[in-house]
Amino acid sequence: MTTTSTDRSANHDRRVSRLGGRRWAVLALVGLVGQIAWTVENLYLNVFVYDTITDEPRVLAAMVAASAVAATLTTLVVGAWSDRVGRRRVFVAGGYVLWGLSTAAFGLVTVDGLAGAASVAGAVTLAVLVVIVLDCLMSVLGSGANDAAFNAWVTDVTDSTNRGRVEAVLAAMPLLAMLLVFGGLDGLTRAGEWRAFFLVVGIAIVIVGVVAWFLMRDAAVPQQQPDGVWRSIAFGLRPSTMRANPALYITFSAWAVFGISTQVFLPYLIIYLQRTLRIEGYALVLGVVLLGASVVSILGGRVIDRFGKVRSILPALAIYLLGLALMAFVRDFTWVIVAGLAMMSGFMLVVAAIGAASRDATPPDRAGSVQGLRMIFAILIPMVIGPFIGAAIISGAGETYEELGVVKQVPTAGIFVAAAVIAVVVVIPVLALLHRERRTAAVDA
Repeated sequence: MTTTSTDRSANHDRRVSRLGGRRWAVLALVGLVGQIAWTVENLYLNVFVYDTITDEPRVLAAMVAASAVAATLTTLVVGAWSDRVGRRRVFVAGGYVLWGLSTAAFGLVTVDGLAGAASVAGAVTLAVLVVIVLDCLMSVLGSGANDAAFNAWVTDVTDSTNRGRVEAVLAAMPLLAMLLVFGGLDGLTRAGEWRAFFLVVGIAIVIVGVVAWFLMRDAAVPQQQPDGVWRSIAFGLRPSTMRANPALYITFSAWAVFGISTQVFLPYLIIYLQRTLRIEGYALVLGVVLLGASVVSILGGRVIDRFGKVRSILPALAIYLLGLALMAFVRDFTWVIVAGLAMMSGFMLVVAAIGAASRDATPPDRAGSVQGLRMIFAILIPMVIGPFIGAAIISGAGETYEELGVVKQVPTAGIFVAAAVIAVVVVIPVLALLHRERRTAAVDA
């Protein structure tokens, strides 16, 4: 299995392939609601645990890491399985229905509800364990449906002429999802109505699963794999596969480093705005930032396709680093919005460019299997390492606030500094990719 770079200037002259209204509808609906679920899991679940169970940052880091492991293993298996059977729709539709049910179940977990089974301290521990197990279950179902099957379907139905546009839209989905959750449901969380919050989100995911069954159409997988599922999983981890597809693995390496950078601060972002900066209108801050960054990301997709996926990474990274630097120092409401716009716009543009580059380097007959590899580099490694770096910085700083006589730890600006230092390392694999492109272009000339 070998691939060649499709991110060359010659492709800039190719006519952009049209996806059609049905496919764009699936991309928008399934992509957006999936990201709403991940917003709940990646951001609000941390707030739920912080507000109702414990403020220990290591618990949040452990929960993030455990769910990342579960998600990665699931994506490896389901991605290879969907390659094997040559279908994605059944995994997406069925997975979303079950994903929604598991999300709604979080509303049933309370320390008071478990108090009868143990002491107060024991009830807290039990609640933490229940949430972590339920989080892993939610991650298994969501990753199989979204990260494995849906992302493989996206690779199936796109090509090198339109992937920058598609990836930019998909990169904006997490921001739009956060905007919808903050704008429509944040009031429930602030009022402590967590059961209603999880129920509303869960029902929405179930409905989209049902709609996806009727709306989605499987694209023809170029070649149904003769390998069994386990052989397909092992295929992407073999040194021979890495040697045959260097551009793919270098791109994923860049994604891993960038992902670690983002995970240093993302799990603690809402808590930082709400508790450390004490911004009462933090939902408005996030709303403006997320809407602005979404627009930048969507518009940036055309630039990525024209300018080149790999060549777009470093300018986007510079914007992200500027935003992190500002976030480390600003405290004023207005300047937090400015810093957040730069940080999240750069964030989304980097993800869009790296994601599109990785799809170009993906072997057409292994789109499902590659989603498992993507999860290892883009999710597992970052979410196992990043949150613990952030937790160590928070614990080391020892900053606290008091609420109703209870002293709680709060995140510090050091998480943004650490994220910036790590992000600089992304330059190394990107330069390697640029060197490969120049060398390939010289050979072709």
